[in-house]
Amino acid sequence: MAESTTVTIRVSPELKSKLEALARNTKRSKSYLAAEALATYVDANSWQLGLIRDRINEADAGGPFVEHDSVARWLDSLAKGGKARRPGPAKARKSKTRR
Repeated sequence: MAESTTVTIRVSPELKSKLEALARNTKRSKSYLAAEALATYVDANSWQLGLIRDRINEADAGGPFVEHDSVARWLDSLAKGGKARRPGPAKARKSKTRR
């Protein structure tokens, strides 16, 4: 069996009841289901935050950028049935993002 450790969390009574019902219906332990849900959440958010960090670093390095107004016009055109071309990157510039 894989090594594990204990984590204690507080949940609402409603969530506890739902977890208990799911455990009964799936014939899994509450611990197993909670660990699986937590692992999925952490993996999804870690991936997303890593991608955001990468894009911030890319922006801080100068781009490439597609201007917001260009994208908004393009999406508006598509929403109205238009066939506008997808906008390309604008001239490189330094980002003003803060960390």
